[in-house]
Amino acid sequence: MSDDLFASPSSATANSYDASSIEVLEGLEPVRRRPGMYIGGTDERALHHLAAEVLDNAMDEAVAGHATRIEVTLAVGNRLTIVDNGRGMPVDPHPKFPGKSALEVILSMLHSGGKFTGKAYATSGGLHGVGVSVVNALSSDTVVEVARDRQLYRQSFSRGQTLTPLETVGAAPNRRGTSVSFTPDEEIFGSELHFKPARLYRLARSKAYLFAGVEIRWKCAPELITDDTPAEAVFQFPGGLADHLREQLGGRECATADFFAGTQEFPDGQGRLEWAVAWPLWSDGSYSWYCNTIPTPDGGTHEQGLRQALVRGLRAFGELVGNKRAKDLNADDVMVGSELMLSVFIRDPQFQSQTKDRLTSPEAAGLVEKAARDHFDHFLSDNMERGKALLGYVLERMDDRLRRKQEREVKRKTATSGRKLRLPGKLTDCAADSPEGTELFIVEGDSAGGSAKQARDRKTQAILPIRGKILNVASATSAKILANQEIADLIQALGCGTRKDCLADNLRYERVIIMTDADVDGAHIATLLMTFFFQEMPDIVRRGHLYLAQPPLYRLTAGSKSLYARDDAHRAEIEAGPFKGKKVEVARFKGLGEMNPGQLRETTMDSATRSLIRITLPQEYEERAGVKDLVDRLMGTNPAHRFAFIQENAARIDEETIDA
Repeated sequence: MSDDLFASPSSATANSYDASSIEVLEGLEPVRRRPGMYIGGTDERALHHLAAEVLDNAMDEAVAGHATRIEVTLAVGNRLTIVDNGRGMPVDPHPKFPGKSALEVILSMLHSGGKFTGKAYATSGGLHGVGVSVVNALSSDTVVEVARDRQLYRQSFSRGQTLTPLETVGAAPNRRGTSVSFTPDEEIFGSELHFKPARLYRLARSKAYLFAGVEIRWKCAPELITDDTPAEAVFQFPGGLADHLREQLGGRECATADFFAGTQEFPDGQGRLEWAVAWPLWSDGSYSWYCNTIPTPDGGTHEQGLRQALVRGLRAFGELVGNKRAKDLNADDVMVGSELMLSVFIRDPQFQSQTKDRLTSPEAAGLVEKAARDHFDHFLSDNMERGKALLGYVLERMDDRLRRKQEREVKRKTATSGRKLRLPGKLTDCAADSPEGTELFIVEGDSAGGSAKQARDRKTQAILPIRGKILNVASATSAKILANQEIADLIQALGCGTRKDCLADNLRYERVIIMTDADVDGAHIATLLMTFFFQEMPDIVRRGHLYLAQPPLYRLTAGSKSLYARDDAHRAEIEAGPFKGKKVEVARFKGLGEMNPGQLRETTMDSATRSLIRITLPQEYEERAGVKDLVDRLMGTNPAHRFAFIQENAARIDEETIDA
């Protein structure tokens, strides 16, 4: 081997690596250099994590019994202020850091706080001593005010640096607690990213549900609100999670008339548990897991404990009533489709990461199972009819699971037995043998279906006509849904199953495109179809396979040139732009069936000239819950919710829209 391989490079200065190359980041500089290590990134989710960190500190004061009120205020300039009436951060000099108050240490040094030993807080969400210091590091302007011992103190910071010493502002005989006001740094998050009022509103409301003893006041500058989020609100829920679940269920029919809810202290002061579970008759289900008021969207050991309690409780009840099949129940049979909320308060919890998405404390599983199991046994046996109703419902889900397990995987065109795959008779399928590049157009009516069949690319585009407005699945019983022929045809054509058995990998087409008329009736049909996919085939939506076609409402002709407009606004844009000053002939399409195949291909089906809207689900748990809540309000069984929505939003419809 040549010695040249080990020779020093000629440009030693350019490639030198010595002691001077080693950096030591001090203070809060590590946070600014690598924010992803502390808040998971610099996107919208990370930005709102800053708000959660400060709000969690205020909630810790409430849970510890020192605060009864929290105020969350969003002001113009992306300025968020969170105030509590707790004990107030300590302001006396810190014994280990001469010249610095405890407040300054908390705000400017990582791994500083009062939650490591458990002396100041029995249970808390802030455990690593990095929460508020990270907020300070990633904010361009932070001001902390503390009302303590009848005095008001204030200190200012910027990007992790202390701007002013701790100052005594004056007497505060009628005030106590901590106020943290901050503006996220545009150097970190960019100038386009701002707090979302609706997201902060849901965060504040969810915290109030988690601790019945706290009142949370929400305020937002009216000019920041772009939806139906109120500018002011007060949250206080004496029933805790039970109130939350009751609101979420609305008027939906459940397997049992009342749901399983309660609270239980853990032995030896180890914390406590609160839960609420319901089994709607037709639901995809939703799960909300919390530890010390911190959302843990990925569940964890507390989730495992509740799963075991419910499964073992139902198995034991089945044995009690002589139902031998109950021994085969598993967690999916019991949990899938349920609406479930679980909140635990434990000492020194362990999480998977700083963002605390998953609880990993091993003792939580046993504590939760033991505490919930006893209550669940009583829930089932105290009212035998209720217990039998729930057992029957869960056994139906078990039967469905076992039946589907025996079914062979559906392939495109042929089943594994060699028999031809049964498909709806009105489906005009495409010729391609694999899903890649293929599209299924769901069209309104036979007339539109006829035009679409002639306009399509036979190799990759399939057409499935439906008759008018399909069943509203959000307000229909399971029996009615299963008996509906239009829905049965749609499920059969897609081949991917429904609900918990919906697997996007088995979808027979790469894209599913809803193509309805560009009018109010068409929008209604598209809404019903989107509701169907949201409820019955969530994995299809989640994986981005669902689209809305954008057919034109008008054809505008000036001389020999024709352009198409999607709606009135687009028409006005064309008349004021390319056709400005010209005599324009306007033809309004009454429906897709009025368009000849060439027009339909050019405007709506040809991938080179069309435009599509992809329908997806939010990644964030709070936003997914918001979508579900909106679907339930607008499409569910309770008309009062729709009426309230119309009342809330009627003022947003301007006169021009009404005239149009």
